[in-house]
Amino acid sequence: MLKKLRSPLYLALLIPALLTLAGDWLAPVDHTFRNARSKIGKHEASQSIVVVAIDNSETGSDASATTSRTLAGVLEAVRRQMPHRVFVDAPVNYGQDKSGDAALIAAVQSLAPDAAFVVRNEKFVSSADDVNPQDLKMPNAAISQSVPIVVSSWNTNFFDYAISSPYSITLNGTTFPTLAAQLAHVNSGPQSLFRPDFLLDPASIPRIRASALASGDFTPGVLTGRTVIVTFEGTVPPIGFYGSGRTLPLDLDVAGASALSKPLSLSLGALPLLVIAWLLMRSGNRAKRKRSKVLWHGSALLSVILIPTFTQPLGIFVEISAGLLALAIYGFARLWHYRIRRVQLTSASGLPNLLALSANPLAIGQDVIVAVIARYEEILATLPKDLHGECARQIARRLGVGSGVNTVYNGEGGHFAWTEEARPLEMQLDHLEGLRALFSAPLEIGPFTFDTNIHFGLDRNEGLDALTRVNSALASANDALGSGRAIELFEADRLAEASWELSLHARIDEGLRNGEIWLAYQSQWDTRTGMPCGAEALIRWNHPTRGPIPPDAFILQAERAGRIDALTYWTVEEAITAALALNSMGQRLQMSVNLSAQMVDKPGLVPSLSEIVNRRAIDPSLLTIEITETSSVRNRPAAVHNLTNLRNLGFRLSIDDFGTGEASLAYLADLPSDELKLDRRFISRILTHERELTIVKSTIDLAHALGQCVVAEGIENEATWRKLIQLGCDIGQGYHLGRPMAFADFRTTVLKTGQRKLGSV
Repeated sequence: MLKKLRSPLYLALLIPALLTLAGDWLAPVDHTFRNARSKIGKHEASQSIVVVAIDNSETGSDASATTSRTLAGVLEAVRRQMPHRVFVDAPVNYGQDKSGDAALIAAVQSLAPDAAFVVRNEKFVSSADDVNPQDLKMPNAAISQSVPIVVSSWNTNFFDYAISSPYSITLNGTTFPTLAAQLAHVNSGPQSLFRPDFLLDPASIPRIRASALASGDFTPGVLTGRTVIVTFEGTVPPIGFYGSGRTLPLDLDVAGASALSKPLSLSLGALPLLVIAWLLMRSGNRAKRKRSKVLWHGSALLSVILIPTFTQPLGIFVEISAGLLALAIYGFARLWHYRIRRVQLTSASGLPNLLALSANPLAIGQDVIVAVIARYEEILATLPKDLHGECARQIARRLGVGSGVNTVYNGEGGHFAWTEEARPLEMQLDHLEGLRALFSAPLEIGPFTFDTNIHFGLDRNEGLDALTRVNSALASANDALGSGRAIELFEADRLAEASWELSLHARIDEGLRNGEIWLAYQSQWDTRTGMPCGAEALIRWNHPTRGPIPPDAFILQAERAGRIDALTYWTVEEAITAALALNSMGQRLQMSVNLSAQMVDKPGLVPSLSEIVNRRAIDPSLLTIEITETSSVRNRPAAVHNLTNLRNLGFRLSIDDFGTGEASLAYLADLPSDELKLDRRFISRILTHERELTIVKSTIDLAHALGQCVVAEGIENEATWRKLIQLGCDIGQGYHLGRPMAFADFRTTVLKTGQRKLGSV
């Protein structure tokens, strides 16, 4: 529920409703619209109400009120024209001229009972309850006893524009009808307040100068049978009249009577239009087709503008502010969403990016596929900047055609993603292999031609959210690129290990501190003497809850996490401690330590190892550095330079796993070394396969010809050990000779055994 209330659609309903109910926060919007609307469609005032105006020239020196004699003369002249009713809206200086006062009383009484005296509230108020009786200048008792009293009072907004008037006002326990209600012969309505007819043109109200009436300079019969308002145009403060600017309050009384003469006089406020607009917006939000959305949203906008426009002439007032604000909030949210789609969800190539793919739930039965182009940054570096987008679009077109999809998403670093219907795994893998074939043809970008190598990451875990699946496929694509495989499938159990792998940095540090990570030592034996001649330091991790963790499971992650340097230097320190302890017993033993390929080309490698051996005061020739997997070395010249410097410092260098992967003859020619380690794959088969036997024998002979020492690892039985002695191998290592063990056990079980009685051939 809370999530729904935070959505743009429901915020567009909630915020305007709260502002409307809280007070006049949106009144400026209504004021602006009402003023603009009231300028359109003006109509003339009814001719049934005529104003007879007394100007200042007829009152003598006092501009705030007329004299009783002047007013008596005007009323007598009006009476002779036989009006229907007369309202006297003129303050009078009663009590200064006795004969004039008597004439005024006589004139008023002659008009009774079809006459009333108007008391005007010249101070604008926001509510009828705010009317102060002291602000009303009640007529003399002689007048008020002769004719009824009516009140003219308008409620205004903060701009002093008239908003509404009550049908009656109660002052000091006495109820007085208002002038507009009396003009319209209305005593009450469906609401306690009514609004004036702002479409009435105040300039069209019939007016006659009192001086013209006295001189006979007017159209005969213009007052006959009509309602006449005798007014004094002195210093009456003007009031705001929507659509007509500032005008006399009497014009509003006439406009109020015009409004009350209509069949309806209702003020519905802002909420009805808000609800109508919101329902239309919701329908548009739920519409599936773009054309339907435009139709519904357009209807919402038109309803906010047109409904108040057409209902005002009928006497129904609807405020526009809440509906307009709802449209503004929803429209802004839609524009922001459009911006996100065009800016945040679009890559520099103009294609939707990976965020756009993960922003919405994925359909059931869909695979997520991410393709990565090898050396994509190099391709872009070669191209002019204006062709970068074309390069991405051309790759996306080729992937789209091959996969039969309309939308391919573009990420950074040459990543392209899409979803397609899940096939059986073998079919899906064949399909991706077919896509690889599409990229056997070079890309032609402008005048440039590029060969491409593409790798795929595949996620088939439907139970996960879109963002997780996209990231999983992305990680798999990067793994495929890094390992050189064409396709990498992201398995669900790998995700379960993600939190462990991502926190490996801290876990390794903790393991080093508390002893969970330690070194095991596997003995190496000299084939000529039958004595142990060295040991290889092998890292181990016994986790308290996960148990023993294989080195391959965390060393690779340590390389990815950037922790392999610290782990390697810790291993060297521990191995030196063991080597010093072993050699202090009088027998020279080599200590072998593995070096990650990620460290071989680093500038800090040689200074760091040099500092360690100098600080620990150990002869570097007692340490053998084993190197393997140089396919991942980024800078081979730098690696050769570092290894040469280490050898010059006195370290022995060993080529590990010779005969597999990168450890080949070319490797032997490029890198300085003192030792070759034959991989267990060949050693385990020399007794049963003539081909492997020949390879091992030839390699031993080649190594000896180059002045290299040969170490055979993976010796599992006595016969293999004897065969290697016969072939001239220098050193042996394997479970038959000794398993990896803690240092204390190593020293007890190996160094105290003396010469092995394994014989020699």
